Amino acid sequence: MADKGEERDGVPLTNLDQELFKGSGATKRDLIDYLDAVSARMLPVLRDRPLSVIRLLRGQDAFMQKNLPKYTPEWVPRAEVWAEASHRNVTYALCNDRRTLLWFGNQRAIEYHPALMHAGDHHPTHLIMDLDPPEGAGFPVVAQAAHLIKRVLDEVGMAGAVKTSGSKGVHVFVPIKDAPADVVAAATRAVAARAERLDPELATTAFIREDRHGKVFLDATRSGGATVVAAYSPRIRPGLRVSFPVGWDDLDEVTPEDFTVRTALKLLGDRDPWAESMPDPQPLDQGLIDEGHTIPVARVQAMHEGKRRARAKRESDKVAPEGDGGAGH
Repeated sequence: MADKGEERDGVPLTNLDQELFKGSGATKRDLIDYLDAVSARMLPVLRDRPLSVIRLLRGQDAFMQKNLPKYTPEWVPRAEVWAEASHRNVTYALCNDRRTLLWFGNQRAIEYHPALMHAGDHHPTHLIMDLDPPEGAGFPVVAQAAHLIKRVLDEVGMAGAVKTSGSKGVHVFVPIKDAPADVVAAATRAVAARAERLDPELATTAFIREDRHGKVFLDATRSGGATVVAAYSPRIRPGLRVSFPVGWDDLDEVTPEDFTVRTALKLLGDRDPWAESMPDPQPLDQGLIDEGHTIPVARVQAMHEGKRRARAKRESDKVAPEGDGGAGH
């Protein structure tokens, strides 16, 4: 049954005592209470950025929502963004205030994935590295790989902040001064390539999963039109984990499971460690840009490689029956 008469900031709240999902250990009320309590820290990283959310309705699979539904209240800020892939305008929300965040929480929007650029701008605000562990590996190997990224940044006089992804990996955010998306993408590829060279047994830039051979994947594709889950955002993971800022010196001492909607607020107290740890915007190192422009774009390279392997398999399959037939004579 829907709860009657509960509202916050003019937003009616419903079905607050429903479990969010199996294994979450949390109700919709827990989600909204958390979002409300963390809103002053979370809104600055969402503000004026076209927002995609992952919603999880009862009895359905999770889905990513970009285009605002028709029933969205008129007071929700929004921005029109041209989607090249679908050749249409998408109406994204701009989550600029507590009221909008509460409305999303009531819509069972659990994850918050803002764009890397502000609405109407084409300059990413951060260089971002996304580090994913290999299947079955623990968090310590991801922490080791993150330290490789830090070494690369240190060597070029740049600095970044790190947070858990809320899943199994970490995100490194490096705030940058005005640079076009293709330039930021090139520098990101170079950071990943240099980190891989520091310890090729630990880390890899291989975009195709079967080529990673049990190493941490240094994902340099978070640029341009991509999104990355926001700091403090919950995730649809066991225990309702959240993406949480971690000091570089503490990275080896934590696990993603340490940070959930139930533990995060106590750990935060009155602080905003993401804002505190974020350096001022800095110019991109020219050496990174130059090197990055010599490195193929991973998705494009992977697409060509996938086609090449498919062709090779077809050729191999053509040959195989002749060989089998010959063996029977």
